[in-house]
Amino acid sequence: MTATPGAGAADAASRGLAVRLLDEHDRRVVVLKPDAVAHEAAPDAVRAPDAGARRGSRRAVRALAVALIAAGALALADAAVTLVWQEPLSALYAKLRQDHLSSALRNEERAGPTAVERRALAGLRSERAQIAFLAAALQRRAGDGAPVGRIRIPRIGASFVIVNGTDTAALEGGPGIYPETVYPGRGGTTAIAGHRTTFLAPFRHIDELRRGSSIMLDMPYARFTYTVTASAVVAPTDVRAAVAYVGYPRLVLSACTPLFSASKRLLVYARLRSATLVEHRPVARKPGALAATSGALTSGARSRAARPPLPARRRA
Repeated sequence: MTATPGAGAADAASRGLAVRLLDEHDRRVVVLKPDAVAHEAAPDAVRAPDAGARRGSRRAVRALAVALIAAGALALADAAVTLVWQEPLSALYAKLRQDHLSSALRNEERAGPTAVERRALAGLRSERAQIAFLAAALQRRAGDGAPVGRIRIPRIGASFVIVNGTDTAALEGGPGIYPETVYPGRGGTTAIAGHRTTFLAPFRHIDELRRGSSIMLDMPYARFTYTVTASAVVAPTDVRAAVAYVGYPRLVLSACTPLFSASKRLLVYARLRSATLVEHRPVARKPGALAATSGALTSGARSRAARPPLPARRRA
């Protein structure tokens, strides 16, 4: 078979013309159309993708779009919940921490004073002096982040275990007592810091407290009731406004303000109204009961484990 005279087959195909071929054996003319020639001549590498490949590509794009929409919806839901309530993931973490802290605090409350402390208490005649002694003893042995009491604020429905210290790890577990201040019962200022939007947001609504509102602190050694007297908004650097001694026992609650900002500090001041010594039946105390780190309630810089062993106590 040979091509008819004129332009070559390839040139004719490139110009979109029909190609006429002569079959020498059958003595007939074969005409090849341009699309057929192009199809035969086109290499596999430049052929258009088939329908299956196109469908697979569309499915991949659709799956990616759905994933991005879902992620965006979750982010918006998290923001909305945080806005009207609190940040949910940190709240769950803090709830678990509060449960562990509450259990450790119950052990401390059941244990009561050590044998050495009971002997010292016997030489103190006034309840006020006994409370001050026990407050100082607890503050000395409490590790960073250890549970040391409970705070209850009826007006805003708050009830949380409070911890020793105000560093980042400590406040993830609950409201924390400023290390620059004293424990309740020692005659000075007790300042407690807490979050307002994360980690259970224990102090979210302290801006709703008014003059005369009650705040209770239940410590292992005594129960304290305070009455709110005033509030103030100060700069974050004005630590003295929260921790200064003012000549009488007082409680100061501290939190960032406004919500979702750390530009200022909201302080709520309360004056001590009453203090009642807690009576204990002595039971065996586990070593290191108040020791805690930022991640566990097992050891601490000022834990009981670091102190010399105390004489064994008899059960009542």
